[in-house]
Amino acid sequence: MRAVTKRRWQVALDVAIGLFLAFTVVVGALDTRSYWELAGGLVVVTGSVATARRYPAVSLGFALAGALAVPFPYGSRMPAWVIFVLVAIGYQAGLRMPRARPGILTGVAVAVLGLPVALVFGPDGLGDWAQLVAILVFAGLSPWLLGRYVRVRGELARTGWRRAEEMESRQQLVAEQARLRERARIASDMHDSLGHELSLIAVRAAALEVAGGLGDAQREAAAQLRTSAATATERLREIIGVLREDAAPVEPVQGDLGELISRARASGLLIESTVDDAERPPMVARAAYRVVQEALTNVAKHAPGAAVSVRVTSAGARTDVSVVNAPPPAGPLPGAASGHVGLIGLRERVRLVGGTLRAGPEAGGFAVTATLPHGAAPVERPETASDDEEAGTSTSARALELARRDVRRSLIQAVAVPLGLFGVVLAVAEIAFLYQWNSSELPTGVYERLRIGQPRTEVAPRLPENQRDARPLRSEPPLPSVPGVACEYYGSGRSWLDNDYAAYRLCFADGKLVAKDWFTEGAP
Repeated sequence: MRAVTKRRWQVALDVAIGLFLAFTVVVGALDTRSYWELAGGLVVVTGSVATARRYPAVSLGFALAGALAVPFPYGSRMPAWVIFVLVAIGYQAGLRMPRARPGILTGVAVAVLGLPVALVFGPDGLGDWAQLVAILVFAGLSPWLLGRYVRVRGELARTGWRRAEEMESRQQLVAEQARLRERARIASDMHDSLGHELSLIAVRAAALEVAGGLGDAQREAAAQLRTSAATATERLREIIGVLREDAAPVEPVQGDLGELISRARASGLLIESTVDDAERPPMVARAAYRVVQEALTNVAKHAPGAAVSVRVTSAGARTDVSVVNAPPPAGPLPGAASGHVGLIGLRERVRLVGGTLRAGPEAGGFAVTATLPHGAAPVERPETASDDEEAGTSTSARALELARRDVRRSLIQAVAVPLGLFGVVLAVAEIAFLYQWNSSELPTGVYERLRIGQPRTEVAPRLPENQRDARPLRSEPPLPSVPGVACEYYGSGRSWLDNDYAAYRLCFADGKLVAKDWFTEGAP
């Protein structure tokens, strides 16, 4: 359904472009009353628009062939529809051509055939040749290159996004491996702690089995208890063994926080610590140990020489852990990039005890804080998280979003910058035009008081400071047949918005006024 809708929109767009180009052809043909121009233009428009999508090289050939009609048979007049067709079809051909070679060959063929013909047989010769070159370059080549640029940029962007998605998938696998590694470490902790407790139960049951003063029923119960404990220990060893086979080798959490902080101090870290002696559940204690261990490892790797503050306190039914380091005195180690894998595993450890973990920059340094409730169930892993809250967010996802943002920004710039420059140029040109127009105005009274034969020195103080550049061209009277005549043009007071604006012409020879004329654009 979506493909059908897209196809309909494409057909509607092609029809709209074709109608617009046909309209320009009809307007041009009506202006010259040339049926040959009308027929040829409609053939060019129909052929180029009909083949634009499936055969862009053929479409470009139709449009360029229309450019050959510029010098023939219209003389120096340039049909406007040729420009519109070349710009529209050239851009679409560049946008839709998978390769540039067909477009280049088509353009070269038209130039080789058309330019010599324009030079030899054109009414204006070299002028027609220069006109055709300008049309092919600015109306044909430039839009085609713009279309090629847009196509190549789109392909590069799509390729980059595909690579970013691949990187995203790869980094998700790395994150999942980090979570599995942390689960394997938790399994090792369970084996070491729970296996130890089960072994003690078996030892106590064995001692109870051989103790005196017990009946046969009690001895049988003690024997069954010892057997069950031994069986549970063996089953636990088998299960943990399977987990260890599926995951990479890990070291279980060993020791306590005091020993960990002492070893870190001995390695050179400046640590100020506050660790209370409150009783914590084993899983919570191990999670707190892992938070401090990973945070101190990151400080040693990424912020050497920075002072570290460690806080582990228990209040009520939860334990709060905070490891904050100041900015490193000499800056981070060069090349010590972080993939956030340790923080991903740490987040999994905290999640499995029902807690929350926050890691991010703070006051120029870095802070890792965790809230570990006692006896809580594992929290559900969030589907999405912000960059500030989720330290494991992949850099490829952020790079992909930045790439999309750059593409949108460049698209806006590609439209806004040319329009802005065009507006500035147009404004400057309009200001210059209005200044020249107003500063070349000759008052009607002054013109009427001028007399033929009057000296130039007497006339000059009454004339405007500038001459009129924009003046009627088709209705100018013939120049006076006087040797050495030079004419000057001035405005006559009409508005520049008037289509048949007028001008004054003053002609001087031998320092005297020999002719003065007033003529308009619409005059015969």
